[in-house]
Amino acid sequence: MSQADKYTTEKIIELQIWASNLFSFKLTRFSGYRFVPGQFSRLGIKKENGDIVWRAYSIVSASYDEHLEFFSIVVPDGEFTSRLDKLKVGDEMLVEKMNYGSLITTRFEQGKDLWMLSTGTGLAPFISILHELDTWETYENIILVYSVREAKEFAYLDTIEGFKAHEYFSEFSEKFRFVPIVTREKIPGTLSERIPTLLESGMLEQEVGLGLDPERSRIMICGNPEMCDDTRQWFTNHGYVVSRRSKPGHLALENLW
Repeated sequence: MSQADKYTTEKIIELQIWASNLFSFKLTRFSGYRFVPGQFSRLGIKKENGDIVWRAYSIVSASYDEHLEFFSIVVPDGEFTSRLDKLKVGDEMLVEKMNYGSLITTRFEQGKDLWMLSTGTGLAPFISILHELDTWETYENIILVYSVREAKEFAYLDTIEGFKAHEYFSEFSEKFRFVPIVTREKIPGTLSERIPTLLESGMLEQEVGLGLDPERSRIMICGNPEMCDDTRQWFTNHGYVVSRRSKPGHLALENLW
């Protein structure tokens, strides 16, 4: 297989600016591209000399959407995002045909409560997972925790609130709990501590009104490395096991930094 056979060339069809350093973009989607909600794509941008810079991006869009959507932070002087930040609607990007990642609900067996814990752009895979009817039918309770540093960094809030009125998901709205967190500002209606701190104090369970229990709880974690490591450590210290392909457990996580 030649290098060119490994990817397709897609076009940017929409851009959404959330903050000075945060934006989303939609790409056309090759009809043969398949993924499981929660997985990520490898995206490529050609450099001036013809070389390709590749980066992994969790997919925001639903598995059945005709486009592919991604959520990005701009890294100052970053080899990839500094170029991505300059692209416009109509510009081209490369998408590897292979899908990747194990932050998927099929990693779990049984379980009644799905907890999705995210910081920043780590929200992306959970939006995709929430667009699957199977997610809502499988679990008795679905909890989305979304932490940012400042309130202006929140994204997709309309989408999150929209699940309650969605034509397919609204009948399950009583299952859904959303916990917003802002760590560097005091904002009414939000918590202000880091996710690991809220777990240690018990405040997260109190806010949700639901206890964590390895028999019931299935945990998905996506975000910055420090949060992922500290949160995984808290759960493993409390009897939770990371899911493996050969041995399902209680935890699944992704760290794309």
